[in-house]
Amino acid sequence: MVTSTTEKIPNKEVIQILGIARGSTVRARNIGRDVFAGLKNIVGGEIEEYTKLQAQSREQALRRMNQDAQRLGADAVINVRLTTSMVMQGASEILAYGTAVKLK
Repeated sequence: MVTSTTEKIPNKEVIQILGIARGSTVRARNIGRDVFAGLKNIVGGEIEEYTKLQAQSREQALRRMNQDAQRLGADAVINVRLTTSMVMQGASEILAYGTAVKLK
């Protein structure tokens, strides 16, 4: 599955738009990570536990978007975007979405 943040894929022609492909995940912090994050907050620097959590969440949302595009019969997803929103305190959603297309 070709995935791109651009409108076009070099040397390929979009012949059909199949719709919006999307994938999301909602993740919550956990007490173990919060303890380490609190300590890091005191001394400063990157909170690696949260960085890893966000990276895993992004990858899962992108995988789910690609699965949705495959279900639609797509060859590619163009104009891919990622967004996040807080669902409740301590939990956020990451949404990946784009346009599922057929290529020539």
